Amino acid sequence: MDRQPGIWDHCLEQASATDVGLRRSNNQDSHAVALAASQERFDSRGHVFVVADGMGAHAAGELASKLATDYIPLTYNKLLDLTPPDALLEAVKQANRHINARGEADPSFRGMGTTVDTLVLLPQGALIAHVGDSRVYRLRDECLEQLTFDHSLVWEMRAAGHLPENEEDVPSFIPRNVITRSMGPNPDVQVDIEGPFPVQIGDTFLLCSDGLTGRVSDTEIGQILTALAPAEATQALIHLANLRGGPDNITVVIARVVGPQRLESSSGSYQAFENGNHKPRSVHAIVWTVLGMLVLGAALFAMLRLGIAAGVCLLAAAIGGAAALVYRYTSPGTSYFDSRLRGKGPYRQTLCSPDLEFVGMAKNLADQLHEAAEKESWPVDWEPYQRHRDAASSAVKEGNVYEAAREFLLAVIYMMGQIKRQKEIAKDADRAAGLF
Repeated sequence: MDRQPGIWDHCLEQASATDVGLRRSNNQDSHAVALAASQERFDSRGHVFVVADGMGAHAAGELASKLATDYIPLTYNKLLDLTPPDALLEAVKQANRHINARGEADPSFRGMGTTVDTLVLLPQGALIAHVGDSRVYRLRDECLEQLTFDHSLVWEMRAAGHLPENEEDVPSFIPRNVITRSMGPNPDVQVDIEGPFPVQIGDTFLLCSDGLTGRVSDTEIGQILTALAPAEATQALIHLANLRGGPDNITVVIARVVGPQRLESSSGSYQAFENGNHKPRSVHAIVWTVLGMLVLGAALFAMLRLGIAAGVCLLAAAIGGAAALVYRYTSPGTSYFDSRLRGKGPYRQTLCSPDLEFVGMAKNLADQLHEAAEKESWPVDWEPYQRHRDAASSAVKEGNVYEAAREFLLAVIYMMGQIKRQKEIAKDADRAAGLF
């Protein structure tokens, strides 16, 4: 699991992880997290999160997704002469051209492609660039919202009125894994820009590849995000997808806003996120005092019929005033932009408070893993597992559904960690045996 500890820990919880799954030999997913290096950088460019799901023969998919997650944050943060929405759009388009050029230059990479989702958390809200069927969600007040539109055959046919809204009612002969848009195969790509969506303290954002959403429902995703901290939820989501077959690579990036995005070393009051344009910068009172004195001086010189001196004072006041206004309302790299809502999201909303059915599911998973470990006679330290199990049982008796769900999920996470450890021990033993 990846996590960037640092200067934003007091106001932003974030975690990310990727897993090859159970049926793939290589991982074609990539992800990136680029937190602002300073308060000024957050105010102008925000925090950047990216998930990409590559496709193509051999190592082509891996290369395509890696190029996307490397190129987009770097390019976006360099385009300081553009507003964040324009910079994000241009960064994705440039990344697409770069991937396409690499594919055209090498026959083994020709036609390679990748989905991409980029989330930027700015003072104005959450801005998204989206291509493909990876997804961005926002959890708020136990309601999970899908903020992106799947560029897939199923979603496009549904939007055209040819398929029912209910996923379960889609005919089985309609392929669910066919996407209609991706980065790389062509030099030009259509990019969806969504947002900026308002952000509140407590909001949790999830970026993920379809290796997760193909096995875990929106309701379950929301319930896990509600019950667990980002680091724990990242593990639980990946484990659940793998326990249900894990047919694809799984990538999860989670960011939870727990306070105003203000560095502890910064002074002054600060609003967590703004719904309008970026607040103007303050101009020092001395500047306005000097400008006022120039205007008064011009008036005095005019009364004394000293036209040239009056003109010089007025010209200096005009130039100084213009410079002060430019400084106040614009600056290189500022995030001042038209904050009208782009796109049509959210596209789905799901109520997802943990309930007894979900608690039962988590309990059954924990019990099955326990039974499997005992059957294989693995040398497991059972104390942590039993502690979570007992806490969950007590919470059920007390009617605390949230705590019960959390403790059963933590028991699952612990047991999956033990299984991974046993597999690593077995691999080491096989390698050692091969030496003799």
